[in-house]
Amino acid sequence: MVSHGEEVALKLSEYCVLKIVKGDITNWSVDGSSDAIVNPANERMLGGNGADGAIHDAAGPQLRAACYEVPEVSPGIRCPTGEARITPGFNLPASHVIHTVGPVYNAERNPKKLLENAYKNSLRVAKENNIQYIAFTAISCGIFRYPLEEAASIAISTVKQFSKDFKEVHFVMFSDDTYTMWLNKAKHLPPPPQGRDFSPSPRTTKTGFFSNLNCFS
Repeated sequence: MVSHGEEVALKLSEYCVLKIVKGDITNWSVDGSSDAIVNPANERMLGGNGADGAIHDAAGPQLRAACYEVPEVSPGIRCPTGEARITPGFNLPASHVIHTVGPVYNAERNPKKLLENAYKNSLRVAKENNIQYIAFTAISCGIFRYPLEEAASIAISTVKQFSKDFKEVHFVMFSDDTYTMWLNKAKHLPPPPQGRDFSPSPRTTKTGFFSNLNCFS
């Protein structure tokens, strides 16, 4: 059994550290000013189940109000699948929330491309807003039923493309299965020129309040 607070760090590049963390993303932060968590939202951006609902609950009603002010691109849709939007974090420890919508695995013609876009656009929005530390959950791997192994490969290979743009990229996983899968995929990354380090690092999360394993949208 993997316990909360476990964390493994490796060098994603000369500039960036990748951390795989067992914990609750709603309690994650690094500096409270240049950090952001990524919310696996729905296209309405007004809260939902799993991590989306937990993030809204922890951030407080100001987050829903801020999301409501995001312009709709079509009726009822503020963030189409694969895109990303940013708001303040309000009552969350992290300074910002980046909202992205992952694909429903069996409902899309090309879920792999849409999931890749969700990660890419989240990272692009973060870069544009001078975010130095960013934390993801396992986008689309809960009620959207994206297979863990493929999702982990897409997630880690995509963040690798942005390894010169951030100081740290975290994957904060609540369930044992997602933590273990992401860790296994991360260990198979090719080492950067100066090598890689799997040494433990200081904890950046606290035990949270998710009550079940289906906590990712």
